[in-house]
Amino acid sequence: MGFLQAMLDISLCRAVTVTPSGASHAPLPIRATRIGASLAARAWRIDLRDHLIFPGLINAHEHLHVNAVPPLHAGAPFANSYAWIRAFQAHFTEPAVAAALRLPKALRLRHGALKNLLAGVSCVAHHDPWHPALDALDFPIALLRDYGWSYALGWPGYGPPVRASFAATPAGRPWMIHLAEGTDAIAQAELAQLDRLGCLAANSVLVHGVGMRAADIDRVIATGAAVVWCPTSNRNLLGRTLDPRRLCAADRLALGSDSRLSGARDLLEEMRGIAARGELTPAQVVALATAAAARILRLPGRGNLAPGAQADLVIVEDRGGAARSLTDLERSEIRAVVRDGVPCIADPDFAEWFAVAGVDAVSVLLDGRPKLLAAFLAEPDLLALEPGLELATACNAPGRERAVEAWCP
Repeated sequence: MGFLQAMLDISLCRAVTVTPSGASHAPLPIRATRIGASLAARAWRIDLRDHLIFPGLINAHEHLHVNAVPPLHAGAPFANSYAWIRAFQAHFTEPAVAAALRLPKALRLRHGALKNLLAGVSCVAHHDPWHPALDALDFPIALLRDYGWSYALGWPGYGPPVRASFAATPAGRPWMIHLAEGTDAIAQAELAQLDRLGCLAANSVLVHGVGMRAADIDRVIATGAAVVWCPTSNRNLLGRTLDPRRLCAADRLALGSDSRLSGARDLLEEMRGIAARGELTPAQVVALATAAAARILRLPGRGNLAPGAQADLVIVEDRGGAARSLTDLERSEIRAVVRDGVPCIADPDFAEWFAVAGVDAVSVLLDGRPKLLAAFLAEPDLLALEPGLELATACNAPGRERAVEAWCP
């Protein structure tokens, strides 16, 4: 059973569905929690003319539990992530940091999931020890499961040992490690070191890779391994990032946000920045967060809108160009984010969809725009952690008369 079981068939009519192979104007059927192969005779239908439907985004690298922790403000780039980690030790004593870390970890994990969901992300690779809260039936997003990981070659005290975790990971499942996260000789040597350990293979997923040189990228491509690119985090910590073009062309690149502790607000902001800087085309950027990520992370039921795929969707207005319609957006401009065929957050005119799916919804403001949010996501402690998200009241709802506003405390 999915995170919410929609016990009805739905037809998203007159919509343009966007896949890696292009756009299609055919209706998109949903059968319970999956994309259907045909329309059901008694399906509930929703008219989405002038809209585009994308697969739910995949965030290939996140640390869900630290998105409310204030970042370290450093004046100069670090040579590598190990230097940043050492500098951060003193930051733990800051009152705001200590207060954030005193919050229950289950709540912090849920907040990281909500942050992703608001930006259209429906599946995340969480690069940290597993926690029971991640198995909750109402956890806001899906998670990469049955994978192997180690933290980093130069930080052996956290996470599973490198060689043992790689050996224990089946060849058909991804194995993840932070690698070459720096610009100095230490970072530049890490790919060769990993190779000597026998841990560079077709299922190796290397996070960051900033210190890799041309020969290293050749080696990654030849091995069939892949890199997760987190450009905002790289620039904030290291002062630069990798050139994504060769890895992207070889289909060996996915995209991650790396949490607000060092990275972008969310994956959508990351995508928008890449497209605006012209580092990749909008279509390539969308592929990194959908089809390419699904292949690299071995998630065949995600990243596409083919029959049988998970009915996780991002619905946006058609702005005259498929991929650019997504990479030009702020999160508040997304019309609806759907998980398992059920809306989780959407514009108010989608209220009937919540109702027919049996999902209670509450009115909220997301970055000042009115939305409906599934009620199970509207926990006060959770909303309090997410800047820009609040319950809508008579005092803050847009369009209220001045006489009403005057009564607000």
